[in-house]
Amino acid sequence: MLKTQATDLPYDELYEALIASHEGLSAEQSHLLNARLVLLLANQIGDAQVLHAAFAAARAGVVATDPRPQAPI
Repeated sequence: MLKTQATDLPYDELYEALIASHEGLSAEQSHLLNARLVLLLANQIGDAQVLHAAFAAARAGVVATDPRPQAPI
């Protein structure tokens, strides 16, 4: 089951660390960093159902600017 309630993690600190990890990168490098981070975290989670739910939750409400249909993940 996907956890969506906030926990006691230091979210501000983690956000700052995430932003800092992108400093000095091109857009392409930044996308690569995000993809690698998702795969590392997916490996840590280790539950495909939870990951699919997280992908859907993250995508919800995000409007695509490209009119072409998005490929399924």
